[in-house]
Amino acid sequence: MLVGAVAAVATAGALLALIDSGSPLRAPCTLFFLLAAPAGAIAAALRGPDPLGRAVTALAGAIAVDLLVAQCMLAAHRWSAGGGVVVVTGFSLLVLLVALLRGRGSGRGRHD
Repeated sequence: MLVGAVAAVATAGALLALIDSGSPLRAPCTLFFLLAAPAGAIAAALRGPDPLGRAVTALAGAIAVDLLVAQCMLAAHRWSAGGGVVVVTGFSLLVLLVALLRGRGSGRGRHD
């Protein structure tokens, strides 16, 4: 149930940023999305650390991704909240896809 609530708030944040809504919930929900999406993807890609270590590492990675995207957009003079959401979503989906493909192919021929 908690995962569903997290997904709903994150999705609402992405949609509010993309439609350029004037809602007072736009900023906090978008910030939540910008932290939750890459953190979830990075956490899925990590195998080794214990759950607390994975969470801390994923959150630090999410902050680094967000800062890198913002810096690149500012350097290119193309800053927009919607553009940042699109780039972070693309990065998160790419990392999640790689993690899923790596997880699917790791069971062939190896016994740990």
